[in-house]
Amino acid sequence: MIIIGHPWIKSQRFCKVFSIEDITKSKVDEVMLLEPLVDSHKYAKHCKEHTISFAIVVNTLEDALFANALGANYIVCEEDDALMIQPIAQEYLFDTRIVVLVHSNKDISKLARAKIDGVIFPEAIY
Repeated sequence: MIIIGHPWIKSQRFCKVFSIEDITKSKVDEVMLLEPLVDSHKYAKHCKEHTISFAIVVNTLEDALFANALGANYIVCEEDDALMIQPIAQEYLFDTRIVVLVHSNKDISKLARAKIDGVIFPEAIY
């Protein structure tokens, strides 16, 4: 399981971006966090073309399918959405990892038992 943003584990930072300019100003080791997909698909294409890691916040299976097709490194979603998306991601061998935004260590084991790819704590996002 991927654990992002926990104080015990060094991990990448996720930077919310809203323009190409935001992307170009970001640091090389940051993951661009795009949302919503309907407004950010052009930023996803830019990231893919320039080999920049990016994540897309999704709340539907359709958006998850598009995020994977666009080459997202991560899909960030709520637990209920992840429980629906993860089996599809496994069936179709997504390259994109499904991560759930969590606020407590208690959520980690529950999501691991549900075979979700990972978790992300708010501390990793700015």
